[in-house]
Amino acid sequence: MASPRVRKIADRIKVIVAEMLERRVKDPRLGFVTVTDVRVSGDTQQASIFYTVLALDNEQSGMDLAGTAAALESAKGLIRSEVGKQLGMRHVPNLEFIHDALPESARHIDDLLEQARQADAAVAASASSAAYAGEPDPYKKPRAEDADEADEDA
Repeated sequence: MASPRVRKIADRIKVIVAEMLERRVKDPRLGFVTVTDVRVSGDTQQASIFYTVLALDNEQSGMDLAGTAAALESAKGLIRSEVGKQLGMRHVPNLEFIHDALPESARHIDDLLEQARQADAAVAASASSAAYAGEPDPYKKPRAEDADEADEDA
């Protein structure tokens, strides 16, 4: 559990890095990057910045990820110095950029859920026209003669 100070630092780093990537970093290798999360160690010496890249084509996604990772790595010093200026801390955290695989995992789970919905719909469609294999009412009922005898005994 992170302290409130560490959480505030992480939130501020997230905003600073997002603004830097939007306005100041002009690397052509940098794709459409979104900063998804920032985690700062308890001693505020290490900051892990999670990011995603919007890929337009599946074929280009490999090149976008590698190019974006290289661009972020080359801009790390500029971003770290700006983080230090805006935070006003004596020791600026070391920045580590990590590609966040959460959106791809969520997309995969959504695809699996859609397949399950389609399979359920197919089963429901086949079940709506199905009939029972045996009699419509499989429970054994007393015959009319046995019911009359039971009434007489009572």
